[in-house]
Amino acid sequence: MSVTPDSARHGGMVIGLSAVVVAIQDGEAVVLGVRPRGASAEGLPFGPFDPLGHRTFELAMRAFVTEQTRFSLGYVEQLYTFGDKGRDAPLADMGARSDHGRVISVGYLALAPTAVDTHAPGSEWRPWARFFPWEDWRDGRPAALPPIEDALRCWADGDPQRLARARLLFALDAAPWNEERVLERYELLYEAGLAPEAARDRGEAAAAIPAPLAAALGDPMLSDHRRILATAVSRLRGKLKYRPVVFELIPEAFTLSALQRAVEAIAGAPLHKQNFRRALERAELVEGLGRMDSDTGGRPAELFRFRREILGARPVSGLSLPLLRD
Repeated sequence: MSVTPDSARHGGMVIGLSAVVVAIQDGEAVVLGVRPRGASAEGLPFGPFDPLGHRTFELAMRAFVTEQTRFSLGYVEQLYTFGDKGRDAPLADMGARSDHGRVISVGYLALAPTAVDTHAPGSEWRPWARFFPWEDWRDGRPAALPPIEDALRCWADGDPQRLARARLLFALDAAPWNEERVLERYELLYEAGLAPEAARDRGEAAAAIPAPLAAALGDPMLSDHRRILATAVSRLRGKLKYRPVVFELIPEAFTLSALQRAVEAIAGAPLHKQNFRRALERAELVEGLGRMDSDTGGRPAELFRFRREILGARPVSGLSLPLLRD
């Protein structure tokens, strides 16, 4: 991210725009990442807002994404404004240092029905499980959790408040898992000094850690981009239940199995097939197209469409998520 000479000279405010672009690819939730030339890690598409050259935040953000990834956005919503002092982190490869004043980042969440190959240098779709390996429970308790649990217990060192937070967020000691608390989990790892970004932001060399724990903690990202991504995953998982946003992530014609796999990829949890389909039927969100999909690799399945016209006819909720663990 660059800053204007005036902002550097007067210690003014720098407004950055970041985009979390999500799609479903081969049954996985993926996010569009970029690696600026010379950067030490991947990040999200981002850039500075120019109040003279950009009419709105969203238009500027769309332009940045297209410029950096050659990908044009469809569905977009504002995610959050990140304004904590020092959030730009002196060694976070943002190009905006503390002597440039406060860095404010406005994050956006964008949903794409297809992970189109961008062919842009340094731009690639990545499974978000690469950044949060502990978040995918579709095949049971993730292998990333045992080494994280050991590290958190060591950090807590018997402190009851720390232990309680670790148990609540990471489902230790048979505590229930809350799939929406992605951001809180990442922030706990950061506070405990386990997230690689924590040492980097303090200007310290990262401590040597065992390979299993390093793999469990996921890949770091530029600046606070992993925090922004965690916020987006939390928002999207919660929104599944009260808005039909999942239909922005799939093609216009889809099978119910493909729809279920998309929901499971976002939620990071398996669904009860029969109960999921009963809930879809009750909600009247989809209708059959009267034709079959022969590319399923097995028995042909009926194709459906989202009844988008009902959005303007009546209040529409999201999808019921009958999790198998429930």
